[in-house]
Amino acid sequence: MTTNIHQAIHPTAIIEDGAKIGQNVQIGPYSFIGKNVEIGDGTIIKQNVVIEGRTTIGQNNVIFQFAAIGAEPQDLKFTGEPSTTIIGDNNKVREFVTIHSGTKDGAMQTIIGNGCLIMAYCHIAHDCVVKNNVILANNATLAGHVEVENDVVIGGMSAVHQFVKIGTSAMIGGMSGVESDVIPYGTVMGERANLAGLNLIGLKRQKDVERSDISDLRKFYKQLFDGTDGNLQEKTTKLSGEYPNSKLVQNVISFLQSKSSRSFCQPKKSN
Repeated sequence: MTTNIHQAIHPTAIIEDGAKIGQNVQIGPYSFIGKNVEIGDGTIIKQNVVIEGRTTIGQNNVIFQFAAIGAEPQDLKFTGEPSTTIIGDNNKVREFVTIHSGTKDGAMQTIIGNGCLIMAYCHIAHDCVVKNNVILANNATLAGHVEVENDVVIGGMSAVHQFVKIGTSAMIGGMSGVESDVIPYGTVMGERANLAGLNLIGLKRQKDVERSDISDLRKFYKQLFDGTDGNLQEKTTKLSGEYPNSKLVQNVISFLQSKSSRSFCQPKKSN
């Protein structure tokens, strides 16, 4: 264990030899820090937290009681390979959250970015990539290999199927089951989630988004999901040249044209 006078480690905490603890780190009663763990400056680990495996945690995070980070993945194919868990800076990880390490069938790492709020009882499975400023409300669950882009909000008690991709600034309604990729800025909801529109409120809150760009995105969305028959990729290709100066539209087009093992969430068809 690396020590310095600026650490505040409770005497009942267990820090295995080899762990690297930064400046001004607090570790509460009965917490366990494994030998291959690295914790950055200013991070607060509250009581009864378990951080194990090959786990790296950045600066100024707060990890609340009974969270479990870096444990072996819940994957029957896992055979003890030296996979990792990487968490960035300025995140809040609330009570009873579980975040598992990667597998050889994925990227060998699970990654959490910066500025995320992961509320109580959430689960982030092996090989997930959660980028920056993401909010997971209570009991939200990400299966293995899920990718979540910046500024996404995932509602409470929602479940995201393995290998699903969720585009930037999308919003997942509470108690939704998401089995397909969600376009950037989309809103989905339902027991088997369907696309329900655009996350206009979230877009309007972003200071760097022009109202004209939001208007273009709304037009593009209506054209793409106009209720007529046709392949989504063909429609995307047809529309791609109509909005060359719209950053939002081009982000959606890029997302739709990227490789994925899942289909895309679409609006529910009316009877």
